[in-house]
Amino acid sequence: MHMKKALGAIAILLLVSFLLYLVFLNPSQTKLESVEAVNILNEEQVEDLPETNAAEEVEQLVEANTLEQPTITEDLKDKVREVLDVAINLFTKEQKIVAIGDSLTQGVGDETEKGGYVGILNHTFEDNNINIEIENIGKRGNRSDQLLKRLEKEEIAASIKEADTVLITIGANDIMKIVKSNFTNLTLEPFQKELPNYVVRLTAILDRINGLNPDAQIYLIGFYNPFERYFSDIYQLQIILNDWNTAGKSLTEEYANVHFIPTQDLFLNGDIDLLADDQFHPNTSGYKLIAKRVLEHLEINEETDITPEDVE
Repeated sequence: MHMKKALGAIAILLLVSFLLYLVFLNPSQTKLESVEAVNILNEEQVEDLPETNAAEEVEQLVEANTLEQPTITEDLKDKVREVLDVAINLFTKEQKIVAIGDSLTQGVGDETEKGGYVGILNHTFEDNNINIEIENIGKRGNRSDQLLKRLEKEEIAASIKEADTVLITIGANDIMKIVKSNFTNLTLEPFQKELPNYVVRLTAILDRINGLNPDAQIYLIGFYNPFERYFSDIYQLQIILNDWNTAGKSLTEEYANVHFIPTQDLFLNGDIDLLADDQFHPNTSGYKLIAKRVLEHLEINEETDITPEDVE
């Protein structure tokens, strides 16, 4: 993301430099006074120019040269301004986040029906005038094998190719499948046996996303324990979730652009109702905690004034 912005800033400066050269060039003169002004945008200075100030620096340059060239017509000045505005708009173009995965991405359990943590993030960006689009392609019931197949769909692949950031929730239904299959005799063994297979599928998911868009930053959102409030005495459940979270986190550390976002600690407060009526999915309060945690980890915090406290 940062590389794209740096290249965008350089492209803007080079484009406007060329335009300034054309506009301020006077064929009847043997000495071009404007060349000196344009030449300040040499390669070394472009590299030193802060990304966030690139558009402002270029705008000041245009103003300075316009004032020094009284012979330039208003039409020419307007043309330079028009092209500059286009260049600045390209530089500040909208960022895109793609959220993909299971019902936690879809927002199941959110009583406001506004899209769970993804919808909360989207409203937070809108309320704070942050130019970020979020596309939610979560699907209730998705397991890791099903998500892997969905990534082959043309429309989903196209969305990921355009993304700056990809958020993933996946694996809870893999765990629940084992729970349902062994409900009468629930032991650690089937979960431990299936965990390596989950890691293989999760690796394939991350590789697929990276293959579609190697520049995207990917965030895997970890598991919470929906049974903590009522079954905290069943220690095996905590061991299972710890093992699966550890495996996911360890896998993300093998990639330079993949990050792990823990959520397990968010649901440990038994005094606050954070689950929906089904006692499995988060309610709106639970999703707000997840949204704040996600916002803490996203790189956009380095480029905007938005903070987790802005989530309402």
